[in-house]
Amino acid sequence: MSGSGIRTERLLLREWRASDLEPWAAMNADPVVREYFPGTLTREQSDASVAGFQADLERRGWGWWAVEVAATGEFIGFTGLDPVEEGMPFDGVEAGWRLARPAWGHGYATEAARAVVSFGFEELGLAEVLAVTTATNLRSRAVMRRLGMTRDPADDFDDPDVPEGPLRRSVVYRIGAGERGPAGR
Repeated sequence: MSGSGIRTERLLLREWRASDLEPWAAMNADPVVREYFPGTLTREQSDASVAGFQADLERRGWGWWAVEVAATGEFIGFTGLDPVEEGMPFDGVEAGWRLARPAWGHGYATEAARAVVSFGFEELGLAEVLAVTTATNLRSRAVMRRLGMTRDPADDFDDPDVPEGPLRRSVVYRIGAGERGPAGR
């Protein structure tokens, strides 16, 4: 593993390319992919997010990587680690992922997330990695549990960046560096 990318059995987590902009924008315009977010993104917003992701990768050597299927070179989404935004009721480093619908159901989210959690512990020396999602996002919560993360309901919170409504209530899952067993590697 290195700051410029991570390889797993089936995936390459890498820096962003110009060729990723179109499929990333399509993902962000898909209301099903964005079901647990306040809305879809315009092309301009989507492109700006990639510029920010790439700048973080260049500056820190880690962040939100593009995800491609190693065997085909197909871009399927993103995963990575990022410091928790200011204004949240907790701090730390958060793992996250988002994949295009055709990539759902293949275990890619878990495989990619497992790799970034390992990167956080082994390369960055983190004591803990968090994951946050809306309380209703059962697919992401299942990934968090497969990673060995646990939730304390006392950590649940209303996301200040989300308007009032069913998406505002969020849950926090955590895993400590010493909590990884064989499934976490």
